[in-house]
Amino acid sequence: MSIALIVGTRPQIIKSTPVIKEALKQRLPLQIVHTGQHYDKALSQIFFEELSAPEPFVNLDVGSGSHVFQTAEIMLRLEKYLVTEKPSLVLVPGDTNSALAGALASVKLGFPVAHIESGARCYDMEMAEEVNRRLIDHCSKILFAPTKHCKENLLSEKVLGEVYLVGDTMFDVFLSSQQEAEKSKVIDELNLKNQDFAVLTTHRAENVDDPLKLRAMFDAIENADMTVIFPVHPRTQNRLRESGIVLGDSNIRPINPIGYIEMLSLLKHSKIVFTDSGGLQKEAFWSKVPCLTLREKTEWNELVEMGVSFVTGVDSTKIVNATKYVNNNYSDLKTRFASNPFGDGKASERIVKVLVETIG
Repeated sequence: MSIALIVGTRPQIIKSTPVIKEALKQRLPLQIVHTGQHYDKALSQIFFEELSAPEPFVNLDVGSGSHVFQTAEIMLRLEKYLVTEKPSLVLVPGDTNSALAGALASVKLGFPVAHIESGARCYDMEMAEEVNRRLIDHCSKILFAPTKHCKENLLSEKVLGEVYLVGDTMFDVFLSSQQEAEKSKVIDELNLKNQDFAVLTTHRAENVDDPLKLRAMFDAIENADMTVIFPVHPRTQNRLRESGIVLGDSNIRPINPIGYIEMLSLLKHSKIVFTDSGGLQKEAFWSKVPCLTLREKTEWNELVEMGVSFVTGVDSTKIVNATKYVNNNYSDLKTRFASNPFGDGKASERIVKVLVETIG
């Protein structure tokens, strides 16, 4: 009797870590399967080390490729593992190609699936993650919803699996990492002490694969009137090189990718966040930092409704206007972080309790 946990990307590793630790505490047999979707150490191995998670049982080493290639290749390689190990249940977190491939391969072979972070919806079917999460939700036996909105989405769609409102495992790991983040030296190393600065991340294909969009986004963010720290995702670095875009002497400071703890420290001391990442929207919120979401839609509409997150896409005018609004209303904005729709930091305990009862 065992559970297979399928991970392959930075956010999956982060949101899975508290579940892994709770499973070990409860002596729940669990094997970590790394697909290799993120194979760069800066996006994968560093997070296992930083968060003290056990090494994967197996790494499928799928590497980079198109969405179709990655999904298909993971399924093919995962089949061998599943047929050999025969887990009682397969646990997939999030909405990546690794999560979709893990869910599809499992149900095709007759293994039940449990989905962490079920029910998130942005209603943009051109976004790969939206397609992935919907397919996973509708083939899962157990669905762990992080918020009330997510649970309502699942019930309205009449999913066949059992829905549990558990909270967000990313909030669990956020809380448990605060002491380490306090010790981080990244603010001193980047000479950011006692100054206003922003954090920028962008990696989505719809943003970085179009040189005109990428340039327009940078031009707008350069109006932030403060230093903007920009940890550059390897994909984005390649696109910048291919497009011949050089940030030069602007207020945007590119740096190498950083670890989870360093990012938490940056967020804690920043004034504003620009991102197209789903996870970073939440981490900014928990750090009580206003966020400009560089996408046309977001799955975390709770934050938009609270007035602490602003969906701008890469529209220059919207970015500039939202940045001005944040700067002009900063004191008021900081009062809007009182409630937390993502739970109490005990999501992992609830998830493991259900898993233990399920495989009995």
